[in-house]
Amino acid sequence: MVAVRPGDAETALSRRDPGKSVILLFGPDTGLVRERADAVVKAAVPDASDPFALVRLEGDELSADPQRLIDETSTIGLFGGERVIRVRAGSRNIVPALKPVLEGPAGALVVVEAGDLKRGAALRSLCEGSPNALAIACYADTQRDLARLVDTMMAEAGLSIDRDAKELLVSLIGGDRMASRGEIAKLTLYAAGTGRVSVEDVRTIVGDASALALDDVVDCALSGNAAGAVKALAKAFGAATRPDAVLGALLRGLSSLHQMALQVEAGLPPERAVEKARPMVHFSRKPKLEKALRVLSADRCAKLMLAVDEAILSGRRNAPLAPSICERVVLQVAQQAARRRR
Repeated sequence: MVAVRPGDAETALSRRDPGKSVILLFGPDTGLVRERADAVVKAAVPDASDPFALVRLEGDELSADPQRLIDETSTIGLFGGERVIRVRAGSRNIVPALKPVLEGPAGALVVVEAGDLKRGAALRSLCEGSPNALAIACYADTQRDLARLVDTMMAEAGLSIDRDAKELLVSLIGGDRMASRGEIAKLTLYAAGTGRVSVEDVRTIVGDASALALDDVVDCALSGNAAGAVKALAKAFGAATRPDAVLGALLRGLSSLHQMALQVEAGLPPERAVEKARPMVHFSRKPKLEKALRVLSADRCAKLMLAVDEAILSGRRNAPLAPSICERVVLQVAQQAARRRR
């Protein structure tokens, strides 16, 4: 078996065994699949524009004409050097085209890009079971991977990034390597010449502005900051966020706070209750939630949840009044928290 563990993928590709005639790159992160395929091709073929050194084929072509691949791998390059056949697998079966290539030494490297192949899929099983192939799964980046990507791209741009800005940035990207690179690249372009990237830079450039505004609405309301809640609500509406989405976020925030409040009432300090919350709370939000836990009991959270739930129903029944209903209940929550704080 020559399946490569995700953590060993970069090493396996950078130290590629020339005896491996096929590299299969597959997985849910299509951006990472493409990035790794680009890197393999670049290492093997310095000039990707040379049609004699690099041949691109679609999976549908090979499915219709399996002999095409063995013909291409048997062709000798006009000017010598390694040749690469880059195949983008589609929905059709290309196993018959790959089998002859894997039966012995090939005259070219075949790089296959595929989607999320489940264990037991014919293409994946063929490559994982062949001594002449590498099969590398490309999964979404972990937080450590993303942090490393941020550090690398910041260094390349001659920038440093504040610790809190980096944590916020990592929380907003991921899922697709190419998309993550694009967001970081936008940020480095925005901050070019300043020397450093701040939290405000990240909030301005990266991610979903409406999602950040929703966090602000919830945090300000729960901590009793009515003015801040109204300001954040205006930003959310300005980003075309629907009132029911705002109230849904507030309801989820109250539900989470209710669970934490029960732990506090059982004797756990507010700081520990926030620390243990799942999903994890971003460090920048922790002080506001700790403040909320000191003023809102579990019983009060439950009553406010009912009020928010009723507001969601009212807004759906009377859409023109939904923004006003939303603002009223957000202020109600903020005022309740402020009153108990006093």
